[in-house]
Amino acid sequence: MKFEDFVSGVYRNQYQYKSFLPSKINQEWTWEDPRINVLLEKATQALGELNAFSRIVPNVDLFISMHILKEANTSSKIEGTNTEMDDVVLKEESVLPEKKDDWQEVQNYVSAMNEAIKELQSLPLSLRLIRQVHATLMSNVRGRNKTPGEFRKSQNWIGGSSLADAAYVPPHIDDMQPLLNDLELFLHDESILVPHLIRCAIAHYQFETIHPFLDGNGRIGRLLITLYFVSNNVLLKPTLYLSDFFEKHRGQYYDALTRVRESNDLGHWIRFFLQAVLETSEKGKQTFDKILILHRSIESDMVKLGKRAENARKLLMRLYQSPVTSIKEVEDSLMIGYNPANELVNSLVKMNILEETTGFSRNRVFIFRRYVDTFGEQE
Repeated sequence: MKFEDFVSGVYRNQYQYKSFLPSKINQEWTWEDPRINVLLEKATQALGELNAFSRIVPNVDLFISMHILKEANTSSKIEGTNTEMDDVVLKEESVLPEKKDDWQEVQNYVSAMNEAIKELQSLPLSLRLIRQVHATLMSNVRGRNKTPGEFRKSQNWIGGSSLADAAYVPPHIDDMQPLLNDLELFLHDESILVPHLIRCAIAHYQFETIHPFLDGNGRIGRLLITLYFVSNNVLLKPTLYLSDFFEKHRGQYYDALTRVRESNDLGHWIRFFLQAVLETSEKGKQTFDKILILHRSIESDMVKLGKRAENARKLLMRLYQSPVTSIKEVEDSLMIGYNPANELVNSLVKMNILEETTGFSRNRVFIFRRYVDTFGEQE
């Protein structure tokens, strides 16, 4: 099927509304647009260069945790949460009551991603895994009453206050399972020759068009992009997340998906997706560069700590993974007393490595500010 010949689907009359029945996607795809060829080449090269950092960065898994947290925060923000990186790195007991619900949604996304990455070692990227990820994502947060972990058994819609004035009505439940089966086949069908970036772009469009859950479809669809790349060894580690690009170009993101359904313009969506991969890969490389520069800078400062340098390095390894701590946590993690823990933390504050966030004299919380800002900076 050529992109230029693609017919996205048809509208089917239901009771007092029309639902959209998308065309199936498990087939070979070709295109005539040379812009796609150029973008595909550039995006593939940039993604490969980003992937190389997974091989050359020491202890890369320490930094992956913050990549996932950044993605979780941004993807959730697209759906209406109101948290910044300073909020989501906090432990639960330090979160303000008015931000607790949003904080929990972000933490659920982190748990869903981590569980899914682990499951991919023994399970394929499948409808079963998608339902499992959804159950984790929606546990004990807004939407918990909308059948977490189960595909919908009623009609949903996007935009508007009801089916009558909805901006988009996804497939009827009677049409949904064959479409999901076709999507699952497309993810794994080795008999068709489709580059991974193109296949992933088409799969993301189709998932969002089917909208198989009552809630959480956007977050699951964006999460699936990373899972697809990891499951197919396009990425060694989960280092590419497109939610930041989608959030910054939110109107264009939704318009590109809608344009496929309304105008059969799949090529426009593919170009948008490839541009997202290209720019996000470039930004990811810059983030790793900043992390390595920061790491080397701090390492050179460690000699100033004398005998405390060894414990400082151990603490830094923990902070790269979880960049907020307290004196009590330093005591427990390093198995040292209060006084040496307090002295160590105070030294790191003076060196501009840690920053106290509460302003209290007791129960103080410290953040690895320069590291968090590496992920929180906006261009």
